[in-house]
Amino acid sequence: MENRNTFTGKIGFILAAAGSAVGLGNLWRFPYLAAKYGGGAFLFVYILLAVTFGTVLMITEISIGRKTQLSPLAAFGKLSKKWGWLGKLATFVPVLIFPYYCLIGGWVTKYTYATIADLGAAAQDSYFGGYVSSSVEPLVWFGVFLALTTLVVLFGVNKGIEKLSKILMPALLVITVGLSVYVVTRPGSLPGIKYYLLPNFKELSFKTFLAALGQLFYSMSLAMGIMITYGSYLSKEEKITEATHKIELFDTAIAFLAGLMIIPAVFNFSGGDKTALSTGPSLMFQTLPKVFNEMPAGRIIGALFFFLVLFAALTSSVSILEAIVSGIIDEFGMKRVPATLIVAAYGAALGAVCSLGFGIWSNIKIIGFGILDFLDFISNNVFLPLVGMFTCIMVGFVIKPKSIIDEVESNGTFRSKGFYSVMVKWIAPIFIFAILISGILQSFGILKI
Repeated sequence: MENRNTFTGKIGFILAAAGSAVGLGNLWRFPYLAAKYGGGAFLFVYILLAVTFGTVLMITEISIGRKTQLSPLAAFGKLSKKWGWLGKLATFVPVLIFPYYCLIGGWVTKYTYATIADLGAAAQDSYFGGYVSSSVEPLVWFGVFLALTTLVVLFGVNKGIEKLSKILMPALLVITVGLSVYVVTRPGSLPGIKYYLLPNFKELSFKTFLAALGQLFYSMSLAMGIMITYGSYLSKEEKITEATHKIELFDTAIAFLAGLMIIPAVFNFSGGDKTALSTGPSLMFQTLPKVFNEMPAGRIIGALFFFLVLFAALTSSVSILEAIVSGIIDEFGMKRVPATLIVAAYGAALGAVCSLGFGIWSNIKIIGFGILDFLDFISNNVFLPLVGMFTCIMVGFVIKPKSIIDEVESNGTFRSKGFYSVMVKWIAPIFIFAILISGILQSFGILKI
């Protein structure tokens, strides 16, 4: 078995873990949900949940990783032999997500190029549909994104993931701040800014709470095995609570700034029509190019935005691939290079199937879903909440919260350990179960949230 690498310092770990958490969900899903569920009201609920629910789950996963020094595939079995199956389930989530995440990363790569080359064409209604339904071009851009992801993981923790994160994450923050400042200072942006920043508590509802909780869950890369994997590379000298708070701050700041950048821009472009903000995935690929096309210096602003999204997508895809590769290395004693190439080949094959599911195989449906939509449903709406819920149950009732508290306190104090114990045993699993049930009911059209 290979010797386990570690991050060279606290900054490298925080930026890598933040890079994992910051992804496509922060930059398009968060603004879309904020717009749909009351703007400031959604933002208020999200931040409240981030400092409670999010903190507890992230501390748990990082502590499990550092305590066991293993990937999720082996970590749960080391903590409790009867719960080793949970490690396999946790590893299965990134295995499902990796191919189609890289395909969407390929779409972002294409739009980064298209915004520079011909923004006017990219802003046309038919552009996105025509692109994703073609057979060859999406596969080419998917291949480019997959190759970039694979190269970073081939170099390992120190030379690959840590170095990439130290460059991309500060760059991502600078671009996000710059674009946000530009947007909020444009004439006509004030109504969108007010809608986003000033909570209207009349719009608070169970749906707002559930949507914010679901977004938090997916945004922070929880229950995917990623934070356990990164925690296994964290030095015993580093303080877990301190690192967790900084990761959460970075993740929430990027999501907040993405909303501040996108909502006023689209609000202004649409003349205050909220439905323009509620278009889901097409917000990024169809609505925003139109916004950039109408802006002064729109090509430059649009290119910077898609570079930003590309950075975020790349750091997240790297973390997803690393979670799988780390498990293979731990379980089978395989070297990093062959393990990475095997997973990349699998990702290329299934990702190509997902891409063709928008074109020549668009007639193929799995329980009513297209190929990519089915993988997204089964991973995000079923397996991811299941892993999170069972992780809380295992910690709360099998290995007990004290085992995590002791790991956190191995080099510092854990001031909120009483709150942590209550959250991980009772509150967190109940609410994750609510996400699981509501997600399934939503996907089949039984519940509309």
